[in-house]
Amino acid sequence: MADRSLEIDAISKIYGKVTALRHMSFDVRAGELFGFVGSNGAGKTTAMRIVLGVLASDSGEVRWDGSPITAETRRTIGYMPEERGLYPKMKVGEQLTYLARLHGLPAAEARRAATVWTERLGIAARLDDEVQKLSLGNQQRVQLAAALVHDPKILVLDEPFSGLDPVAVDVMSQVLRAKAAEGVPVVFSSHQLDLVERLCDRVGIVQKGRMVTCGTVGELRGGGPERLLVDAPQAPDGWADDLPGVTVLGHDGGRTELALGEGADDQTVLKAALATGPVHEFARRRPSLTELFRNVVTADHEDAAQQAKGAAA
Repeated sequence: MADRSLEIDAISKIYGKVTALRHMSFDVRAGELFGFVGSNGAGKTTAMRIVLGVLASDSGEVRWDGSPITAETRRTIGYMPEERGLYPKMKVGEQLTYLARLHGLPAAEARRAATVWTERLGIAARLDDEVQKLSLGNQQRVQLAAALVHDPKILVLDEPFSGLDPVAVDVMSQVLRAKAAEGVPVVFSSHQLDLVERLCDRVGIVQKGRMVTCGTVGELRGGGPERLLVDAPQAPDGWADDLPGVTVLGHDGGRTELALGEGADDQTVLKAALATGPVHEFARRRPSLTELFRNVVTADHEDAAQQAKGAAA
């Protein structure tokens, strides 16, 4: 395992009859942006709270730099909760300075850090404003500043892009990339899968408390059968149904998406398409992260349904 990595090793958490986490394992490496995605209730926030020590796992271990994580290590984590944790009537500058001092920074250094991060995040003019008087987007920027103000060695962010406008998304993305470039492991959850796909080095998809799949975006998108997009406007419905190894995934007008399995040949597909008339597009296509996520969740629901049916029988 690479040095300075955050390791989540087989952690489980059970609440009565509900299993929130099932032997979940993954790691976030130094200088890496790791996307942690899953449906609501999949276990993402529970896992993050265990990393922070807010919750204790029933089994498994969290390690930093190869050693079990301690209270002292947790002081070096920058955390942004999904439910924002700011004091609404406290002024922005005072609040950031206070939070930096809680993490051990001297007063002068804490004030300086608050100024630096509000400038960097575009809210320097709001230092003397109460948080409750800011727009939701600016409150979000303050919350990120709160996670960064003590110069954390690890960043754990729960839905940091929720509710942000495109300009704020760009600002936050730049900051996270910059922290990763400094060697900080950055893990964040998000339902904005197009953003995760664009920003992250690796992605883990979580479903029902377990890590279903994990890898680089390229690895995840490259898995499964090869896909072809064929635009043959004069092709009749069913023109590719009998091609060996070919599965028709969708048909919209003259555009047909195909999956090529074992024994399929793209040249045979092209020949069949040309036999129907002109072909305007013939291209390999990789599924988006959104499509992969949908397929994972759908497959998991189908497996659960089959298991329930088998148990009932």
